[in-house]
Amino acid sequence: MDQIHRRFTAEQIRVLLLGYCQGTLCRSEVEEMLHLGKTRFFALLREFRRAPDRFTIDYHRRTPARLSPEAEESIRAELLREKGLVEDPQLPISDYNYSALRDRLSQHGITVSTTTIITRAKALGCYRPHRKSQVHDRQVLTAAIGALVQHDASVHLWSPYAAEKWTLITSIDDYSRKLLFADFFPHETAWAHIQAAQTLMQTYGLPLRYYVDNLRVFRFVQKRDSFWRNHVLTTDDVDPQWRQVMRTLGVDVIYALSPQAKGKVERTFRWMQDRIVRQSALDHLSTIDEVRAVLRYEVDRYNNHQVHATTGQIPSLRFDQARTSGCTLFRPLALPRPYREAKDVFCLHETRVVNGYRRISLFNHDIEVPNVPLREEVDVHIIPNTDTDTMEIRIWWAGKVAHSAVYPLRALPNS
Repeated sequence: MDQIHRRFTAEQIRVLLLGYCQGTLCRSEVEEMLHLGKTRFFALLREFRRAPDRFTIDYHRRTPARLSPEAEESIRAELLREKGLVEDPQLPISDYNYSALRDRLSQHGITVSTTTIITRAKALGCYRPHRKSQVHDRQVLTAAIGALVQHDASVHLWSPYAAEKWTLITSIDDYSRKLLFADFFPHETAWAHIQAAQTLMQTYGLPLRYYVDNLRVFRFVQKRDSFWRNHVLTTDDVDPQWRQVMRTLGVDVIYALSPQAKGKVERTFRWMQDRIVRQSALDHLSTIDEVRAVLRYEVDRYNNHQVHATTGQIPSLRFDQARTSGCTLFRPLALPRPYREAKDVFCLHETRVVNGYRRISLFNHDIEVPNVPLREEVDVHIIPNTDTDTMEIRIWWAGKVAHSAVYPLRALPNS
């Protein structure tokens, strides 16, 4: 069907719309005569009512009718680079991402639609038909920000030029779909997840609930995490380090029964993996700091510029609107008594009994504990510092710090 400005004059359409406004014509009659759908009809009606005397349907192209030779060559070069990534068996990239290619071109001042790129891709043989997937009805299950934070990690070779795999830890708000935390860690440890939670809570406050999987970092599961033959310890009888922090702060934790149950954060990992690995391969990035810069760019684009397919809003705007209107379940971060410093909450916990020499043994170190009676149990707070390669040990008894010391971090097992 030809465009409407090729089939009718502005005067003809003006007469029909005037008839609708005066009640002599119904909407279906006008749509039938103009061969329009409802959406296009109301768009024309809105323009007509705004200025009946100046109403026009003249079409003025806002972009050049043809791309410049330089733009065409840039599209061709990017498509061929994309083809090299897709056909490389060592990369976890199995399909073309024309949206990412469009974004890369825009960074160089070339504005082009995804449809145009796909047309060029088909001509160059850089196209694979999309596989039909099962229809999934996505929905927002919460009514306020902070009601549910989905938290997960992905261990992956984030650049083909990297020497090792890194762990990407992310936290996403269910209501707004905003990424509240996303960063790379050399290894997935309990301390890495505690640091992620600390950054999120010090920035936004305490959420009502965390939604995580059954990884050992988050949950003790009997038979999987214990060799007890008799059921001395059942599931959730022991709190892992991360769970102890959540319990101390009064943040509830619920567990997903499968990866599919955490669909929102899993989909986030998929598009991050696709874009970050792709960009890292194109730019030959090899260090965690170089790839972290790509991650920050993608998080900013997702949070502040991209309209989410489910909510129909930009995540950061939806988050800010909810916070401004009071639609939030985030609470201010307040340290529970007797703690006065965040490091005594966001830390690793151990318990020891003071021996007859008024000492405790920790990671092959004998630590003197003054002013604590013999045979008393003490709480040991461990705060690793990867920047200085040290760990601070703070020993608590009777609601006070009885002793503190600093030791080399290499003495600490992987936690």
